[in-house]
Amino acid sequence: VLIAGPTLLILTDFGEGLVAYAKDIVPLSNPFGRDDDAYRQGWTAFYWAWWISWSPFVGMFIARVSRGRTVREFVICVLLIPSVVCVLWMAVFGGVAIDQVLSDPATSAVKAQVIDSYNPPLSLFAMLEGLPLSSITSVIAIVLVIVFFVTSSDSGSLVIDTITAGGKVDAPVPQRVFWATFEGAVAIVLLVGGGLGALQAMVISTGLPFTLVLLLMCWAIIKGLRAEPT
Repeated sequence: VLIAGPTLLILTDFGEGLVAYAKDIVPLSNPFGRDDDAYRQGWTAFYWAWWISWSPFVGMFIARVSRGRTVREFVICVLLIPSVVCVLWMAVFGGVAIDQVLSDPATSAVKAQVIDSYNPPLSLFAMLEGLPLSSITSVIAIVLVIVFFVTSSDSGSLVIDTITAGGKVDAPVPQRVFWATFEGAVAIVLLVGGGLGALQAMVISTGLPFTLVLLLMCWAIIKGLRAEPT
């Protein structure tokens, strides 16, 4: 996508995106004293709750794979590198999609699917239709989405399995399969019953109890770091 699309525009957007991210992350993360209620509720508050609800799974998984690493290595690999990759992803795919809409709005598949019909789930494939070898890249995109879901579900079921097994890493395999199946069933029921709105409501509601836990954990990690010998 980077090579087939407007490469210079993408690289420019990537550089500007990094600067904007570093400059605006603190102001946009502040939900108070702002006039853009729609943005605050749809992005700031929602994604706070999203990551808070994910924190038990992501936290335990990262803690296991990061054992023996230094704090500096942890910050670089868990915070800095993923942030840069996210900005690059948005610059490449978002930049190409916006360029397609602005360059030829009459025949743009992105405009027809996302803007006119408001079908965001098809935005990636609509963007790929405007590039060479769209059939191949669409298949690759589907495979990557499946791999992402499988790996995310696997790590989530692993963490839930460990918690329900009292911290045992080598819990019975059928128990882990049960949790993975249960997660998939709940996701399907929510999508079929209420769509994305039901999933968002569930995320926000489940994220609230973990907020207090995270505050206590933040205090605990600061206390632990201060107790470590320099």
